[in-house]
Amino acid sequence: MTGNTAMRMGRIGFLAALLFAVPTAVAPFLTQAIAEEKFPDVIAAKIKPLGGDRFDFDVTISSPYDTPRRYADGFRVVGPKGEVYGERKLLHDHANEQPFTRDLHGVTIPAGLGTVIVEARDLSYGYGGRKLEVALPGR
Repeated sequence: MTGNTAMRMGRIGFLAALLFAVPTAVAPFLTQAIAEEKFPDVIAAKIKPLGGDRFDFDVTISSPYDTPRRYADGFRVVGPKGEVYGERKLLHDHANEQPFTRDLHGVTIPAGLGTVIVEARDLSYGYGGRKLEVALPGR
């Protein structure tokens, strides 16, 4: 075997080892990414004060929809201790509309509270994913 042939064989062996090693090294990251895709994410929220302690919310959600039996089926507005001030149920999937925005009108939030958290729910896995803490205008 010549020096060039040995070098080529060494490169081929290295590339073959690399091809087998990469999936093993990447698998934990892929598994984590898939696990994180169980829940929808709240990616934006616009709040409009209505006067008094009432607010309208326009909430944009990105959902890892994968079947008609699993989709983002709601979102809610909660306080710092988990108290629910308003909730909207979504009755169908949004497979062809990602991300999507839906509204929630007339949410009453106690005076003195300056921020709330908006979180989304998955039909199969419940609440989770990225939540959004938002400031209430005028407070």
